[in-house]
Amino acid sequence: MSDPAASRAGAGTGTGENVEYRVAHLRDRLAAEELGELGVRAEVRAGAVVVTGTVPSAQCRDTLLRVVGEELAGLTVHSDIVVAETARPDRAEEL
Repeated sequence: MSDPAASRAGAGTGTGENVEYRVAHLRDRLAAEELGELGVRAEVRAGAVVVTGTVPSAQCRDTLLRVVGEELAGLTVHSDIVVAETARPDRAEEL
C-alpha cells in the first residue's frame, strides 16, 4: 500500500550509488532521532525506495514520512507504514 503523501513522482536523480547513499543516510538519521526504535526499514527495490514498518501512533507516522520526504526528495518512494492499534478492545476475548 503506497501513501500518496510520502510518494515522490519521477525517476531517481543520479546513479544507483547516490540512491543507496541517500537511503543509508536516511537509516542513520532515523536511528539517531526519536524514531530509532521503531524498526522501520528502507530499501531500494526496482528503482524505487520502499519504506516499511510499524509505528505506535499516527503522529509518529507523520514524523517518519516528513523525514523520509526530506531525505529522499526527488526519488520515487513507496511507504507501507502501519500504525499499531493501542486502544482497548471493544469486547471481551473468547477463549
